Amino acid sequence: MNRKRWVALAIAAVLFIISVLVQAVSALLSDKAGGWSEKWMALMDSPFSEEVIADGNPTKKIAVLEVDGVIQDSGEGGTVLSSSSYNHQAFLQMIQQAQEDHDVKAIILHINSPGGGVMESAEIHDQLLKLKKKTNKPIYVSMGAMAASGGYYIATAGDKIFASPETITGSIGVIMQSVNYEKLAKKYGVEWVTIKSGPYKDIMNPARPMTEAERTLLQRLINNSYEQFVNVVASGRKMPKDVVRRLADGRIYDGRQAKSLRLIDEFGYLDDVIEALKKEHHLKGAQVVKYVSDKPWSSLLRAATTQLKPTDETVLFIRQLAHPSSPRLMYLYAE
Repeated sequence: MNRKRWVALAIAAVLFIISVLVQAVSALLSDKAGGWSEKWMALMDSPFSEEVIADGNPTKKIAVLEVDGVIQDSGEGGTVLSSSSYNHQAFLQMIQQAQEDHDVKAIILHINSPGGGVMESAEIHDQLLKLKKKTNKPIYVSMGAMAASGGYYIATAGDKIFASPETITGSIGVIMQSVNYEKLAKKYGVEWVTIKSGPYKDIMNPARPMTEAERTLLQRLINNSYEQFVNVVASGRKMPKDVVRRLADGRIYDGRQAKSLRLIDEFGYLDDVIEALKKEHHLKGAQVVKYVSDKPWSSLLRAATTQLKPTDETVLFIRQLAHPSSPRLMYLYAE
């Protein structure tokens, strides 16, 4: 490795050691320092913090929950070396916190995402509906540059959706993709050996062509998830299913088109959504807070680890062979 990569690796190592020490000290204090309040220790252990973005009455709060990036549970659970800007488990805890905090009177779901996993999108949507049912707290949606596919799926849980005229949204549909590197494997003399219990156990094997029978099986899964997406949009936007199906061919829309098709309600940015929520739900003077999931060192780690990614074709191919990924059903427009 060159000097730049060694420096990046050293930074990542130092920050990792610091994070371990912080966790160790926190554990020690929780065991022996009885004078520390439970609230403070809960804050130390929390995967997110509360940041005030507009001063006001703290007993009458509007909580902003941000979905930034691909909606996918990486399984890292917010570990110190996580490179994703979206933490699924932390976000679910944010929803729970907004539900349980009696000072939170309304929620703004701020989305900048191309979508993500079918399961994760459905889980967020379901949790938001449960929050509304249990608390009657209004949920307004503020779309950023993009709120497509799974990003739009979760937006349908909102009472009102705002976007800019330039927002990219829509892409209502399901996709499952895999890389077929059969020819590349032959180029490097790699033979894929498979021993399986049934004819479909290695479905979407990247080292061989897909059969028509396999394609039919997967298409049924796609169709089921597609129907669920149509149902969610029809219910959330109060539109007939046949109308939704005409819109749900996977295409994207800008904010202007989305408004004319009733996929969104109003034009506006985050500040406009805050003002509309205050006006329409008697929340004048409310404090506006944002739940922030990033640890202080996360951005530094992301910058450092990007220097360590291999670019050589052979290294990338070997990594793909060593760590194969299973194809997934996705509500995803693009990564």
